[in-house]
Amino acid sequence: MIHKYKLNGFNIVIDVNSGGVHIVDDLTYDMLDNVKPPFDEKCPEKIIEKLSMFYKREDIETCYDEIVQLYNDKILFSEDDYEKYADYSVASPVKAMCLLISQDCNLRCEYCFASTGDFGMGRKLMTFETGKKAIDFLLKMSANRENLELDFFGGEPLMNFDIVKQVVEYARSKEKEYNKKFRFTITTNGMLLDDEKIDFINKEMSNVVLSIDGRKEVNDRVRKRVDGTGCYDRIMPKFKKLVEKRGDKEYYVRGTFTKYNLDFSEDVFDLYNQGFDQISVEPVVSDATEDYAITENELPEIFNEYEKLANKIYESEANGNKFNFFHFMLDLNQGPCVIKRLRGCGAGNEYVAISPDGDIYPCHQFVGMEEYKMGNLDNDTFNYDIKKQFASCHVYSKPECRQCWARFYCSGGCNANNYQYMGDIHTAHKLSCHMQKKRIECAIMLKALKFSEEN
Repeated sequence: MIHKYKLNGFNIVIDVNSGGVHIVDDLTYDMLDNVKPPFDEKCPEKIIEKLSMFYKREDIETCYDEIVQLYNDKILFSEDDYEKYADYSVASPVKAMCLLISQDCNLRCEYCFASTGDFGMGRKLMTFETGKKAIDFLLKMSANRENLELDFFGGEPLMNFDIVKQVVEYARSKEKEYNKKFRFTITTNGMLLDDEKIDFINKEMSNVVLSIDGRKEVNDRVRKRVDGTGCYDRIMPKFKKLVEKRGDKEYYVRGTFTKYNLDFSEDVFDLYNQGFDQISVEPVVSDATEDYAITENELPEIFNEYEKLANKIYESEANGNKFNFFHFMLDLNQGPCVIKRLRGCGAGNEYVAISPDGDIYPCHQFVGMEEYKMGNLDNDTFNYDIKKQFASCHVYSKPECRQCWARFYCSGGCNANNYQYMGDIHTAHKLSCHMQKKRIECAIMLKALKFSEEN
């Protein structure tokens, strides 16, 4: 399978199974509309006749021979060698956990997937006892995995900061005994940040996610305090201070764009101009009836905006102003391992989420969905059948993904979105697919721009 497209003056051809990316001339691009394996020894006359209106016969024949050679070298139209590895997509040790340390929030963001922090289950905070049980569960379920990931999430985790500190201390106390190493992350809206919290986060958290949507008017329209006022002026100085003191440790600012700001490239660059160089601004995923919802009607404008953003990033980097926009970060030389390509984030298998009540879910976006509750820490229960279900969920278990050129880049998309909006974790959320494929095309085009400049 190949995928080809034109963007920004480049003719780009992706060989899906090998991952090879080719920048080709017009003749090769047009030729690929007319040929596919198995190939004849010589270029068929009907192809020569069709293309001779635009190209010389000898050039057509030479181009055909080159395509056949690329096929013989398994560089173009390569066979799918990945499906056989799907059988290895089995239940694995749990290596990552999301702790809903606070099922409450001090903001009332309009688009919040977690029902403004309580996940539709009432506002509550996790106790230290539940946090300890969560750490013990992860130590047990991680088997021989040495490196463990733990994300403090909410709601707003800083509303339960003392328990965050106690859980970190308890986990660290177990590292030597169990021969484990914890890597902590925290996601915060910044409202409660102060010097003490900043210092603790920068010491203990390997990564920190700072939630802000970009320009003040964009952020404050949807990210409101309980009293209905905006939060931008309060959180921006705090975020700047945290990043300034953080040094070279990982962080990123994470925003959401909605129908209200389809010119989201302006938000990306506003965040950059505020001093942030690790940026993610992602599309809202919601019911189509919401005022802020993105629907298929907005896709043409969003696609144009992604192209505009890619070009603006290139121009910025050409002037020496480099930053990471996470949706355009692709490693075309190596990339993730085979199993990662097939099943993505590992939710429900290698990754679980724990609620304040000690309930276990496949990930934070499944919290509150009783049909996917995997067990409870207090009852010492765990549903291995659900774990196996998620372990066997991969691009070959999703009919539409099997035929999609982007399957090894997106790994079948978000299972929570698939379930919530398509009714089945094995059915890809089409709207997300459209945007993901456009981001991939733009990211590869950006690589092509850089390559052409270097060569």
